[in-house]
Amino acid sequence: MSANTSTSNAMPPINTSYKRIVAIALPVLLANLAMPLQSVIDTAIVGNMNETAKLAGMGLAIQLLSLLLVSFNFLQYASSGLAAQALGQLAGNTDGTSAPTPLLSILQRALLLAFTIGTVLLLAKPWLIDIGLQALSANPDSGTAAKTYLDVRFWGVIAELMNFAFIGWFAGQGKTRYMLYQQGFIAVLNIVLTLFFVFGLQMDLAGVALGTTLAFWAGVLLALWLSRQHLGISWTALFKADRQYFTKDKMLRLFSLNKDIFVRTLILTVSFAWITRLAAQSGDVILAANAILLQVLSISAFALDGVAVSAETLSGQAAGRRDWPRFRTIVRRTGVVSYGLAIMLSLIWWLAMPTYLAFMTNIEPVFTLAYEYHLYAVLLPIVGVGAYWLDGVFFGLTAGSVIRNAALILAAIFFPLSWLLYQQWDMTGIWLSVWCLLLLRLIILGGFLYRGHQSGSYQRL
Repeated sequence: MSANTSTSNAMPPINTSYKRIVAIALPVLLANLAMPLQSVIDTAIVGNMNETAKLAGMGLAIQLLSLLLVSFNFLQYASSGLAAQALGQLAGNTDGTSAPTPLLSILQRALLLAFTIGTVLLLAKPWLIDIGLQALSANPDSGTAAKTYLDVRFWGVIAELMNFAFIGWFAGQGKTRYMLYQQGFIAVLNIVLTLFFVFGLQMDLAGVALGTTLAFWAGVLLALWLSRQHLGISWTALFKADRQYFTKDKMLRLFSLNKDIFVRTLILTVSFAWITRLAAQSGDVILAANAILLQVLSISAFALDGVAVSAETLSGQAAGRRDWPRFRTIVRRTGVVSYGLAIMLSLIWWLAMPTYLAFMTNIEPVFTLAYEYHLYAVLLPIVGVGAYWLDGVFFGLTAGSVIRNAALILAAIFFPLSWLLYQQWDMTGIWLSVWCLLLLRLIILGGFLYRGHQSGSYQRL
């Protein structure tokens, strides 16, 4: 019998029960809901300032930050996939002497990369804000509001990028309760600080941005403490790098995966920026209404990502062991849970939408337009769930080339299609474009997965 087979047999079987899937997903869902809650609170505070331009500017600012920061959320996905596979491989380690080291090195590499990228973005802040707002077709008033917000918020970009790394690292090991602690702490602190700065110190948009910035930096400190507790090491060991895990081959592996995920994420983020640009060209009222309705997508996506993390964690462990029968079971069962959750979310949004819109803005034209199109937003969980679910599966496989190629195919179809829809139906076309973006991701990734299933070799993915 081969050494690999012996090691595999010595490992405990991967728990693929529905109970285990939900056990991983639920803390992630709760933790993830804390993340969009921050921008929801920020948007709601600005939406009740009785100025359409400020609300529209807030929408532009959030989209520009997404374009810059979410483009680098490969820090989360790469950390998660690599941590999951490392955990699967370490399951057969019986001496326990060096088990934390590979996991620690994955976190250290991701944090180093996050700090480097964040520093570059911060240094380039003046140019990025001006060029970004021009690219999004900002009107003078909404552009000024967006710049006020971004001038302060940019000081937290390093912390936000580090946050991606921590989320992925915790999720890949199934340590979702740590995600809940960290994200819940950031959300609560952000709300408290923002309310204090805006209503206590009358800092307006700058106060909204300052509350979020300080909350993210506090979250980094908490995540470092949680990481040390999880690994059972000292503060000195947490920051001490082991050279054997920073070799050229290991760094190239990280960058190779990051490159493919970066291409994918950049295309998706540019796609949503393109949708924001179309809305901005239609005026501040449409831009403001879409800023509120697209928060539904943000909240729903983060909730659905809880099951996607289950798919990523479990499929990554199965891939690490080359246990493909169990991998197929994981794909099937996480799909069932994902669509069940999506239906539940759409029902909740259908019931809560009137209250949600009234909470988000007191500007009558914005409220009226948002309500007119609210059903498009209500159905977003069902329309988009497949994309998030299959994202989790492919990230667990660390199938970088497939993830990249799927995004390139998406771009070739989406941009001309969305332009035609916008030209034909204006705001209705914008929302049909959002639906197409989500459904195309499902169809393309599903095609790659089916091809792997037919060939019987998921390893080639």
